[in-house]
Amino acid sequence: MLVMKGIVKQFPGVRALDGVDLDVRAGEVHCLLGQNGAGKSTLIKVLAGVHQPDEGTVTFGGVQVRPSSPVDAIRLGFATIYQELDLVDGLSVAENIFLGHEPARFGFTRRAAAHRAAGQVLARLGHPEIRPSTEVARLSPAAKQVVSMARALSHDAKLIIMDEPSAALAHDEVGNLFRIIRELTAQGVAVVYISHRLEEIREIGDRVTVLKDGRTVAVGLPARDTPTSRVVSLMTGRDVEYVFPPRATREPGAQVLQVESLTLPGVFANVSFSVRAGEIVGLAGLVGSGRSEILEAVYGARRATGRVLLDGTPLTRGGTSTAVRRGMGLAPEERKAQALLLDQSVTANISLGSLPRFARLGWLDRAREREEARRLVQLLDIRPADPERPIKTLSGGNQQKAVLARWLLNGRKLLLLDEPTRGVDVGARAELYAVIRKLADEGIGVLLVSSEVPEVLGLADRVLVIREGTVIHQGDARDLDEHAVLDMIMEGSAAG
Repeated sequence: MLVMKGIVKQFPGVRALDGVDLDVRAGEVHCLLGQNGAGKSTLIKVLAGVHQPDEGTVTFGGVQVRPSSPVDAIRLGFATIYQELDLVDGLSVAENIFLGHEPARFGFTRRAAAHRAAGQVLARLGHPEIRPSTEVARLSPAAKQVVSMARALSHDAKLIIMDEPSAALAHDEVGNLFRIIRELTAQGVAVVYISHRLEEIREIGDRVTVLKDGRTVAVGLPARDTPTSRVVSLMTGRDVEYVFPPRATREPGAQVLQVESLTLPGVFANVSFSVRAGEIVGLAGLVGSGRSEILEAVYGARRATGRVLLDGTPLTRGGTSTAVRRGMGLAPEERKAQALLLDQSVTANISLGSLPRFARLGWLDRAREREEARRLVQLLDIRPADPERPIKTLSGGNQQKAVLARWLLNGRKLLLLDEPTRGVDVGARAELYAVIRKLADEGIGVLLVSSEVPEVLGLADRVLVIREGTVIHQGDARDLDEHAVLDMIMEGSAAG
């Protein structure tokens, strides 16, 4: 169905694609793998009409095409679901689904028809509870993902490109996603599937193409039969072991954080736990269980009842500014929307939480600011090692390192990490794990949320299992395995 051959795309100072080849058959799920920065996003933007290739050809259904814009790509039969969802928060679900091709008659939008059609697409996706009239801004990240999928289906596309489609989905919702994908491929629709979760590739994929440094290093590998070690070696150019940094052998220090009966009506209730200096505490649970909201309430971004104490002293009302002043730092789930100034430099993003430190008589000491940023860029191995580079040009893993660097600059007692490796490739994950463990070894308390149970169990010292806003288990991470945690969060039965 699709053949891309010799695709080249250059940006100022960067050759993002250097002769990439890709072929996709009708009715297959073709998985596109590669580390952050390998060229996956650029390649799918060429398909989506966002970028025009400098060299190479794209053939679709035997005809050579060149999508000149996203609208042109949609007309050709391409639909793209991006990892960073491109929905309009101020519009309703139905308006987002049919944005740009609204049902109309005599020049007037047929709102009732749009709502009916939106409801049918959402029901097909297994989510009839999402109301077409609801404003998208009020939806959870998982629900927004469903709306983005519904929009792709509304175009009756022949080729659907999915960039990390499961990143914001709960465990049970991933199964529903795969059901829809299989239904589409049975009808002859081709799917290009991008994910960093190799277990997903084995379950849903047919063939795999691997990119590295803007080049194709493997085409059409069988998804289920290719050993993981082979895939990882192709992606990284080196062998990567799936191991977490060793846990600290010494006992954690004094309590840094104490949470008592924290309650946010309708979200979570009577949550109590503590974090000690040098300890990593993980929160495990499905999307929508209240994990992220607990982090935000601890940080002061949500007003909950109960008490939050830092070093034994209650955090009085004052929101996030009080939390930061007292020694907390937060790396939020949506780093691009909530943590980064994308058009600013790496230096500006790192120093954002510590500007008073560089102030002198009301002016910023830019030289000192750059010097400190350069030190942290080298310490955390942020690549490229250019503090003045716009942060939007960095890969997801390097952007996340910059967010961590922001809090290292000012010295933190407690770090709150919400999905710290979301959208981060295998090699960069190992680096982030090492950074997080190093911070804990230096005496910083860490409160971690992750959708991936193995990540919580492998990185945390102690784990809280959360189901429907309730902590149903607390214990040593070494006493749990993935199956036990999934049993608890799916069924609600505490283990011990």
